[in-house]
Amino acid sequence: MYMYMTTGTRDFMEKIKDKYMDEQMLLMHGSGQSLLVHETEAKSVFQTPRRYEVISSAGQLSDEGFFAFNNVTVTDEGRPVFEHRFSIMDEKLTAQSGFIAFRLLRPLNSDTYIVLTEWEQSTDYDRWHNSAAFAASNHSTDLKQFSDSTTHIFSSAPYVTTYVAKPEEAV
Repeated sequence: MYMYMTTGTRDFMEKIKDKYMDEQMLLMHGSGQSLLVHETEAKSVFQTPRRYEVISSAGQLSDEGFFAFNNVTVTDEGRPVFEHRFSIMDEKLTAQSGFIAFRLLRPLNSDTYIVLTEWEQSTDYDRWHNSAAFAASNHSTDLKQFSDSTTHIFSSAPYVTTYVAKPEEAV
C-alpha cells in the first residue's frame, strides 16, 4: 500500500478530490493549507506528490477525525532500527479512547518518515499525548536499546503537524 500527499488551497484540493471520487482520498485542513491524501495500491493521480510506502497500519482512516503527523527525519543507517521499533503496533495506542487509525509511512523520495495517527477529536490525541501510556511508549522508543551508541538515528528534531477533516474545525 502507498500513500501520496499534496497540499494547496481548500478549493483546489476539493476539486481534485471531486474529480477522482472513485479513489480513496482524504481531505484535511490545518495551519493555513489543505492536505489531500491518496491511499492506494496503484500510482497516484497527483502530478508531483510526496510519496510514502505504508509499512505498518492499524484501523481504517476516516474523513471525520483529527490527524497528528509526527514527522521524523531518519538517517540512512537508522532506517532499519526506526522501522523495527515503530512497525510493532503497541496495544497501548490502539486501546486508547478516541483512537481511529495508525500508519507508519516510509518516505520514497525523502528522509522524513511519518507516524500518522487519527483520533476522533483533538482532545483524544491530547489525552494520549499526556498519558502515562504515551510516556511509557516514548520511553521504549529510546533507540539505544536497538543500536549501539555510535549509530546516529535522527538527522534533525522531529515535529508534529495536525489536521482535521472538517473545514469548520480546521486548526
